[in-house]
Amino acid sequence: MRYRGRPPLVSGKRIKKIDVRFTEEEFDLILAMEKASGMKKADLIRKKVLSEGERMVIDSKLMMNNLDVIGLELSRAGNNINQLARYANILNQDGLLSGVLVDRLLLELRKYNKIKMNLERLMRKLIRLLGS
Repeated sequence: MRYRGRPPLVSGKRIKKIDVRFTEEEFDLILAMEKASGMKKADLIRKKVLSEGERMVIDSKLMMNNLDVIGLELSRAGNNINQLARYANILNQDGLLSGVLVDRLLLELRKYNKIKMNLERLMRKLIRLLGS
């Protein structure tokens, strides 16, 4: 004899549970999101973690190491530019600075600035992605 009620699920039954604690502020934010979306808390958290969370999963230690390497390379490049500028000033004082050398230095400086601007744009994009 079949009992009344919901028929048993064949697949997709949720049997695993995670217990999570929140601060008052975090919980208030979840309540506000629940009210705004019209979804239950569990469904809202499932959606945020499982659907939108895929793009958030990063190895933060690896990312920080890579950012350190990038920062170090930028520092080295800036130091090299300062040395070239100092050398160009010395050559200019001695009257040995040629137009060809100036053109070459300016070309390299423009390439460096283009790379640096692109890197800054990518860093802003990364920060926006990590913030969302």
